[in-house]
Amino acid sequence: MTGQPQSNTPKKINAVMNGSLLLTALKYVAKGGLSLRGGHIPQPGHTVPDDFAGVGVTASADPAVDDFIINKLAELNIRNVRIDYSYDDEQGPVARLLERLLDTDLQVMLHLVQPFEAAYAMKKPEAQQRWQDFVVATCNRFGDKVHAIEVCSTINRRRWAGYDTEGFFTAWQIAHDEIKTRQITLAGPNISDFEPFYTMAVFDRLRKAEQLPDIHTNNLFCERVTEPERFDHRILGFKWATRLKVNLVKKAQLLQRIAAKQGVSALVSPAAFWTLPRIERLLVNSEEKQADYLSRYMVLLAASGAMRQAFWGPFLCWREGLIDDGSGRYPKLERITHYQSILGELENFRVRPAFVAMKQFIAQIPGSVYLGALHTSNNVEVHAFINNDRLIHVAWTINGKALKLAELYRDEDMQRAAFENRDGKTFEEMPLFINESPLFLSWSSQVSINLKPVSGALPLESIYAHRSEGHYYPHNKDGWKGMIVADSAEQAAQLVAKFHPDNLAQATEQNTLRKARNIIWTVMGLEGNTVVAKKPIKMHPHKRLLDKFKPCKARRSWIAGAELSRRGIPTAQPIAYFEKQNDPSLLQNLFICEQVDHDFSAREMIVAFHDGADTYEGIKADSAYRQLSAFLLNMHEHGVFFRDLAGGNILIKKVGGDTLQFTLIDINRARFYNHSTPLNQRISDLTRICHKLHWQGREFLVEHYLQSMLKRKHFTLRYRVPFYLYDFKVNFKRRYSRKAIKRLWRKLNNKD
Repeated sequence: MTGQPQSNTPKKINAVMNGSLLLTALKYVAKGGLSLRGGHIPQPGHTVPDDFAGVGVTASADPAVDDFIINKLAELNIRNVRIDYSYDDEQGPVARLLERLLDTDLQVMLHLVQPFEAAYAMKKPEAQQRWQDFVVATCNRFGDKVHAIEVCSTINRRRWAGYDTEGFFTAWQIAHDEIKTRQITLAGPNISDFEPFYTMAVFDRLRKAEQLPDIHTNNLFCERVTEPERFDHRILGFKWATRLKVNLVKKAQLLQRIAAKQGVSALVSPAAFWTLPRIERLLVNSEEKQADYLSRYMVLLAASGAMRQAFWGPFLCWREGLIDDGSGRYPKLERITHYQSILGELENFRVRPAFVAMKQFIAQIPGSVYLGALHTSNNVEVHAFINNDRLIHVAWTINGKALKLAELYRDEDMQRAAFENRDGKTFEEMPLFINESPLFLSWSSQVSINLKPVSGALPLESIYAHRSEGHYYPHNKDGWKGMIVADSAEQAAQLVAKFHPDNLAQATEQNTLRKARNIIWTVMGLEGNTVVAKKPIKMHPHKRLLDKFKPCKARRSWIAGAELSRRGIPTAQPIAYFEKQNDPSLLQNLFICEQVDHDFSAREMIVAFHDGADTYEGIKADSAYRQLSAFLLNMHEHGVFFRDLAGGNILIKKVGGDTLQFTLIDINRARFYNHSTPLNQRISDLTRICHKLHWQGREFLVEHYLQSMLKRKHFTLRYRVPFYLYDFKVNFKRRYSRKAIKRLWRKLNNKD
């Protein structure tokens, strides 16, 4: 999250964490305060509170929105709401909505937020008096009706909240004394993210001052880790993330333990979310992914046993709300610091998949007893809960992967299970896979379900879980295994019958597109359409040795097709792949994909410009360079390192005048990241696509690419060197490689 400071924000704001507080935190760490062996695995035996889930709400100037909010909260069947309340709200829409909420049976956490300027000025007597008057007035007006009052906001985000060390502790002391004098439950201090040094230091000082809260609040985000169950790479980098095993569960347990040692055992996360723009940096289907993350996040926190309650952040908001407010705008100040108002109009509100996912979680998990993690921290999560009459398993994989249910569950257990998806919908066919979108399985509570024993790594497949059409079907018969995309099990069987390597129409001179290390040819599809088949036919001994422990070529193409689709990068859509099991030759595998409708390839266009043409197929060179550059930049920003970016692997279709659409083929060498592609690998791709382009064209295309990056760069010598080296390598191979020597030998023989 990147907050925007107020316009009159001072250039320098002292942090809440000063030297004395830091020393306190370091002493705590030295005594083993962050050591929690096995803390990444949730422990069984606790009951998830009935009122575990909550959401943050705020008001609109339109009173009709109050009714909408209350009705939607009732539809969720949620028990808790949190509302931000500040100096300007005493007679405004927020106070109006708060009164409405307090007339329902909802538990309301009232979050008192100081304006930035007021928090920054807390050393001044007049600012202290204004804060005290506000707290007293609020307590007198609402104190006997609210569930708790939370004080201060994102105290470790100084440019959002405005607090320095003494400013925060002064504000806290004033609020603590007024709230506790009236015997109101006090929550705080609202630290954001997993920053245990703040938690240690602040709670130590509050204990010594006898000013501890009743509820410890920490906005427990894991948005920047991308997936809720991942180990946090931001803690000492990717290498140490796996060693330290600091995941969401361990974070929750550590934070709960830190405050509990000081005397506060109840831990609440009052706000957390995944923003759609952050998801869209890497993936398409951002609203579906937001819903996946919400479901996984809430289940993990419920399983942790460390959380009393967990709230989603804005209920109604364009960027991260369970409901889109339709505004398309975001305020300067982060919602996590002050969820001040709803920006959109009632007629434009739209329920998102995350709303439905939250509804399913609330219907299934709160009030149940956690039985334990049947699988966790190994790319597959399976968590078991039991309530009065049902045994519930919630299962999912990491993003982009799928695991056959039959790998974990016995046939008889699957036959008597009830299946619901993340949104609470049942399936027309029994699901075959667990994937990144949580699956809810349930049985009678009297049934005992034991998963199959697993030795070694689980056999995960790669899929695009949120594709708009088709389902995935596995194939494993007569020594062949693979995957098929089809509309139904019946169609999948027809595709196997037609495209299985034993049945597939063979390549001929007429239908062969390419024949070298691989043969690529066209065949007729089920509905008379043309599809493309690809099969390796030659592999040198050293490659056979190097590729022995890699997926076969067909499966690598399948994996790349799924990943490119997940990231919104156009490619020939996979239909099926097959591979012969225990095949030492690595040649008995087959990939089937759709045929790409195109007008020409990037190679044909680049060669034409190299030969002096100013236009190609009506496209001016400068326009072509800009569009190709934008496509490549988008590919790299979405974490794709193609590794074989020859012009022939980019097919181009003209649409509407001079607009070009690009599609990638021959994708089996691609690699994928959970972050944007590193610059040196971007340059590696660019050297390949530019090899047959003259230097004038290279300079235009690469300069445009570098200038379009978030951190702009120029095509300086530093970036030119890889192009010179690649040209040298290709030219050297062309003259002196084994193939070049064979060509020369044939040429000499022909002369003889």
